[in-house]
Amino acid sequence: MPQFKLKDGRELEILDNGINSESAIIFHHGTPDHASTWGDWLEAAAAAGIRAIAYSRAGYGTSDRHPGRSVISINNDIGQILDSKNISKFVSIGQSGGGPHSLATTCEPRNVGAISLAGVGAFGVDDLDFLEGMGPENHDEFGAALKGEASIEEWMNLNAGAFKNVSGSEIIEAFGGLLGDADKAALKAGGADQMAASTRSALAVSFDGWIDDDLVFVKPWGFDLAAITKPVFLWQGDDDFMVPHAHSYWLEKHIPTAKLTFKAGEGHISLGIKYRSEILKQAADLLK
Repeated sequence: MPQFKLKDGRELEILDNGINSESAIIFHHGTPDHASTWGDWLEAAAAAGIRAIAYSRAGYGTSDRHPGRSVISINNDIGQILDSKNISKFVSIGQSGGGPHSLATTCEPRNVGAISLAGVGAFGVDDLDFLEGMGPENHDEFGAALKGEASIEEWMNLNAGAFKNVSGSEIIEAFGGLLGDADKAALKAGGADQMAASTRSALAVSFDGWIDDDLVFVKPWGFDLAAITKPVFLWQGDDDFMVPHAHSYWLEKHIPTAKLTFKAGEGHISLGIKYRSEILKQAADLLK
């Protein structure tokens, strides 16, 4: 996968669908995940004549680690990508752990909106119990993250090794209690191999991106949701044990411009599979 060199010497993996345009969709993957997870989306965008770019967040795949990063830090990386690609207008689409990063880009002057797919809400706020409704694996994982970097690194070494070589036939078992019926059905219908491949790519070099994401999500994001003025579209299902639907209700409450599309019976993964065309149309409309 092509590497993009940043001014501080770090490199990021980049996928660009090659459409010649000064406007684009920028895709932010989940936790843990990799730019390649958006391959089908980039192809669909290309078929519609829309430029689309995905990147692997710092520490994932062969993207270099950015120690101490916060959610808002992503704007430095995205800004440099936009400059190099001559992009003057963009929409962000982020899934799960990519949701907060897509929202952060509304602070970038060239951004015209963000779409968050089952994105997480903030940790440690009075009106959202971050872990309520999540699978037991997330309770253990974030419990370790709250104790600091050494603790979450130890948790990864003890619990995440199987994900480095996971196959499509193993992916449902690997995610255990984090997958509901809708997601299991979506994976059995053909999504398992792709999810396994992107997970392997994400963790091929290290757990650094996953570790840093977990640390990022238990501290302040670095920007004020109430100050967002760009359009924000939220998508959420209620059969989601990775990011329960309370998170999207919380985001809708705290973002003045947010509009929530709630899909009963959909899960964390099935949501993006079933409603890809509608989500891409939202992005295309924002770019007009």
